[in-house]
Amino acid sequence: MHWDDLRIFLAAARSRTVSDAARKLGIDATTVSRRLDRLSGDLKSSLFESNSSGLVLSSHGQKLLVQAEAVEHAIGVATGTLTGERSRLKGLVRISMSEGLATWIVARNMPSFRELHPEISLELVTTNGFLNPSKREADLAITLARPARGHLIASKLSDYRLGLFASKDYAQRNGIPQSGEALSQHPIIGYAPDFIYSDELRYLAEIGNKLETSLSSSSINVQHAMIHASSGIGVLPLFIGLRDPDLVRILESSAEITRSFWMVVHQDSRRIARVAAVVDWLKEIVPREVAMQ
Repeated sequence: MHWDDLRIFLAAARSRTVSDAARKLGIDATTVSRRLDRLSGDLKSSLFESNSSGLVLSSHGQKLLVQAEAVEHAIGVATGTLTGERSRLKGLVRISMSEGLATWIVARNMPSFRELHPEISLELVTTNGFLNPSKREADLAITLARPARGHLIASKLSDYRLGLFASKDYAQRNGIPQSGEALSQHPIIGYAPDFIYSDELRYLAEIGNKLETSLSSSSINVQHAMIHASSGIGVLPLFIGLRDPDLVRILESSAEITRSFWMVVHQDSRRIARVAAVVDWLKEIVPREVAMQ
């Protein structure tokens, strides 16, 4: 096995496409493919699986990635000792998470991550539903429920609270309901029922019997925009609703809901240094930001 082949393997695993790896390495794509085939032949194992989104590491590829990064780190430490430069973590980490968490907490704290790890690239995926680390669709996911199966490591990241909100203008013009039953006299904003991707988002019944949405969206940011525009009353995480000075909280004592964020990572990926660094950063910022609301 040649170190140069491992270097090309690392670039391909991090870039997720042969063409991107070739561009970053300054060589042609044919050479990258040939070297990857040679490495697979040397190890007698398939290192990547075919996927419409690009290169996806196989289980053997994940194990090799851990070892290759350890070799890379050792070389970096040795180089740093000789040159006085500090070895840095590098590469791409894909995170699947909810749109609200990505927008209102993670994105707002991105400068701190860039300062800590300037050579780690983050890819935040906020499609409806979560990419599955067990299927190698993402390096890690922050979900709303603990996964029931798979070769995954799951731990609770943080509880968070939700409440009812309306705009100050809406409350002045239409009054504030004093009970869950009175909410039915107001337009309710929430998730589009046919596009709810997690049962943890079905919380209207916990506030008032037979509540139905008049205005709905699969996007929590669109829901927030509709509430902000005085279109009605809706449920928002407190880390969204309390950040908007134009909103007022309604039925605070009786309409509070608690949910949880779960950190989910494949057991092989958890040993990858750059993934571990992202996990540690998220464990620091998410509970802190949620607790401030």
